[in-house]
Amino acid sequence: MTWIFLLAAVAVIYLRANRNTYDVHTRYVTVPLSSSDSLPNPDDYKPLSILHLSDLHMENLSIDAKQIVDDFSEKKPDLIAITGDLLDRHKNIPKAVAYVETVMKLNPLHGTFLVFGNHDYVLSPSKLNQLKSELERLGCHVLINQHTTIHHHGQPLTIIGVDDFATRRSHLARSFDGVPETGARLVLTHDPNLVLKMKDYHYDYLLSGHFHGGQIHWPKPYHLAKMGKLPKLNMVKGLHYVDGRPFYISEGLGQTGLNIRLRSRPEITLHTLTGRPASAGEASSAFPAAAQEAAPTLAIE
Repeated sequence: MTWIFLLAAVAVIYLRANRNTYDVHTRYVTVPLSSSDSLPNPDDYKPLSILHLSDLHMENLSIDAKQIVDDFSEKKPDLIAITGDLLDRHKNIPKAVAYVETVMKLNPLHGTFLVFGNHDYVLSPSKLNQLKSELERLGCHVLINQHTTIHHHGQPLTIIGVDDFATRRSHLARSFDGVPETGARLVLTHDPNLVLKMKDYHYDYLLSGHFHGGQIHWPKPYHLAKMGKLPKLNMVKGLHYVDGRPFYISEGLGQTGLNIRLRSRPEITLHTLTGRPASAGEASSAFPAAAQEAAPTLAIE
């Protein structure tokens, strides 16, 4: 009887954990840009909306790309950012490409930008090149230790894609080489531990993923302890600051291992970079300004 009870309990937990993978959470984050040498007058910067997806993991993904298009078609994001881990197996390359192609039907004003994560590098170099080529065929900008500059309502924005830190492929000097001296700087990367190495590299906002919010965050994500300093500081999701600069860790859309989540949910985030603090009216539909100020901070030693 004891074994039957335990098996039943495990089955119930598994079913609930699997159901959680369909319960996507949409978060709205507003981040005021701060004055800097490259952005002396942030008040002049028009709001920029960024639809952020991460950790798609085609092998274990419960969220339909068409649902994303339906949910965000009226919000008209200015750009889409995808921060790595599309897949583990080369047989899912067509599936990953089709997923991104569907999301791109949102037709963001400035396009779709993507970086790879540690799971993408499980692919052989030839298969990874195939994935990259197929994504670029769609018009997706794949950044591997590269940057590109766009203009948002006349204001320059440089998007810097830094390759995966966990697999030692990140190259900050190469990524920032030639970055314009003026304008806002948005960094896309997979492993947020990169921020601990960026003391000498200025950015205005950084988007990442990698931790899945623990995926099984019950009671705490102890299993992430070997994934760098940030998990040891319980920084595995959400908005944080390092040396006064904001960075965000998405819980991601897909799962690794089993298709389950406990005390975490698939996440889609709409970020807004603005040249002024959010007003009281905006705070109700965006990430509250008070919560931004209370977000965890750390300093680079």
